[in-house]
Amino acid sequence: MPESLLTILKFCFLALLYLFFVRVVRAVWTEVTAPPAAPVAAAAPVATARRDRGAAKKAVAHLRVVEPAAQRGRTYDVVDELTIGRAAGCQIPLDDSYASQLHARVFRRNGDLLVEDLGSTNGTFLNRKKVEAAVPIRKGDRLQVGKTVLELTK
Repeated sequence: MPESLLTILKFCFLALLYLFFVRVVRAVWTEVTAPPAAPVAAAAPVATARRDRGAAKKAVAHLRVVEPAAQRGRTYDVVDELTIGRAAGCQIPLDDSYASQLHARVFRRNGDLLVEDLGSTNGTFLNRKKVEAAVPIRKGDRLQVGKTVLELTK
């Protein structure tokens, strides 16, 4: 192969490598500088219509923010499953430095509403008791994720 063709191929390879690097840096920069997602009042995922024995118990529950005072009163519908944390994909996004990206999960199983910790750093607490496994959550229970406290209402 002629030397000039190899030189052209080297420059083409370097140009592609440079473009790839620019795209990666741009994607990371977009993720880092993106503004936090605004909370949505009814952010629970829509479930497909299924008829099962627990359908009568499947009334929509709500998680209401109790603390901090700046977010007090925000309410989130709990239909089948939702995640709580700082990540943008969470149904309950928290602006709380003590909360993990994916901190906890509230979900239904056999008609009961349960909460479980998703391996968070600071733990998830239900009525001031640390959640070690999936535990039932009832009306009036308080769920603490980081410094944020949510209360279950129906």
